[in-house]
Amino acid sequence: MKRFLDIILSLIAILILSPLLLPIMIILKFTGEGYIFYKQQRIGKNEDFFGLLKFATMFKESPDMEGGNITRKDDPRILPFGKFLRKYKINELPQIINVLIGDMSIIGRRPTVKEHFDFYDEEVKIIISKLKPGLSGVSSIVFRNEDQFFTGFSPEENKRIYRDQIAPFKGELEVWYCQKQSIFVDILLIIITITSIIKPSSNLQNIFFKDLPKHQLFNP
Repeated sequence: MKRFLDIILSLIAILILSPLLLPIMIILKFTGEGYIFYKQQRIGKNEDFFGLLKFATMFKESPDMEGGNITRKDDPRILPFGKFLRKYKINELPQIINVLIGDMSIIGRRPTVKEHFDFYDEEVKIIISKLKPGLSGVSSIVFRNEDQFFTGFSPEENKRIYRDQIAPFKGELEVWYCQKQSIFVDILLIIITITSIIKPSSNLQNIFFKDLPKHQLFNP
């Protein structure tokens, strides 16, 4: 049922969003570095690699530049048009193709690069790798403004913050989803995702899911 819904919803999304996606592709082609998509290796189901698609919002060689795989707020590697795409999460839309071909689901765990996946405890890796990554999910919703935690610090300090504080909490959220996953939960997470895009300050996840793990990052 989950795979059936992924196919149907991704096809509907591609049809509905085509009028938006085509102009964006044209703009990207003639601005920035002239490339449209950014493809990065991420950890998928069973810890297999897959190429995650995004609209190009940063310099092509950004992962090899200062900052690595961590993007901070107002990161100088972000291209001008990319700032707009990232603000409204439009840069994530090409992942609909990943959903259609079966690399991802509409809702699932957060797709991570190997470096960040390796920050999880081994037990967490075993649990969460049984499910496909998602276009959205509880971890993606909670950390939708993740770059706010990496402002004013050195790349080394940002990496430490991610490894010691953010990754463990993300692991808790991903394990929570793997244990609670159902069509009903996925539908609620789709509603929460749409709401958080329209109203970024909303926190419906804390209303719908009373047992969601909490962290001092969000409850100082």
